[in-house]
Amino acid sequence: MLMHLNAGPCKTRSHSRPRLVMLALLSGGLVLVLATDTLLLGQSRIGQAQPAVGQPGKDVEWVPTPPELINQMLEMAKVSPQDVVMDLGSGDGRLVIAAARLGARAIGIEYDPRLVALSTRNATAAGVSTRTTFMNADLFDVDLSPATVITMFLLPDINLALRPKLLELPPGTRIVSNTWSMEDWTADETVVIEPCPSWCTALLWIVPAQVGGVWQLPQGTLVLEQRFQKISGALRSGHGMVQITEGRLRGNQISFRAGDKRYTGYVHGVTIQGVAKTAIRTFDWSATRIEH
Repeated sequence: MLMHLNAGPCKTRSHSRPRLVMLALLSGGLVLVLATDTLLLGQSRIGQAQPAVGQPGKDVEWVPTPPELINQMLEMAKVSPQDVVMDLGSGDGRLVIAAARLGARAIGIEYDPRLVALSTRNATAAGVSTRTTFMNADLFDVDLSPATVITMFLLPDINLALRPKLLELPPGTRIVSNTWSMEDWTADETVVIEPCPSWCTALLWIVPAQVGGVWQLPQGTLVLEQRFQKISGALRSGHGMVQITEGRLRGNQISFRAGDKRYTGYVHGVTIQGVAKTAIRTFDWSATRIEH
């Protein structure tokens, strides 16, 4: 069973495993993995290339994500037919094929041309070739902007090197990583699954809108400071200044508290529109950015 942290009988795991070097390889759920493994076995019988755990790569070695974690990663990202999923370090294409089976348009980025060829064959055998693309490229050189979902199983230093590029993606883009974090950009959601043989943690980030600066409201100004998805600042009006608390962004959704009012809304470029609530009433609010 796949469970969220501290939800029901699921146990959390220690992260004290020896650090392994790996290349991103994600796969679909149990059924998909069995199907793909069958394909790989068939290919090995006829002499076609088959990846080996620990084989060298450009930045990291190849280690597969366990099947128990794959469905969780795709579920956390809420992958649907409306999505474009980009897997960074796609190995033999398991994640790409799994996402395509969910109806998404799926793209694999892989540096090893032999794995790109193998992925293409696997996608054809799985019947999803029309929804998959495999690119022989360095993940640092690829335009990530078409993606609505990014998946990866890299290493902490590579995650950090990619972080500026990921933060430039449109607000609401979902990023899912197996095991490794992005340091002080804390995950919006973390799930650990049990039982699981290894590599059992999935982390989800939602790229936040950029709201730092000064915003004009009809009743005053809102000064916001932003650190990734967390915001702080103050609301200034003719009645004085109130510090905001509980400030949070989830994509282009914003929420914070100022005094006895709870503000929620949506960021649309240089404007915010939403509602504010007190214990006794609800009213609309809007703001326009006047200074970055």
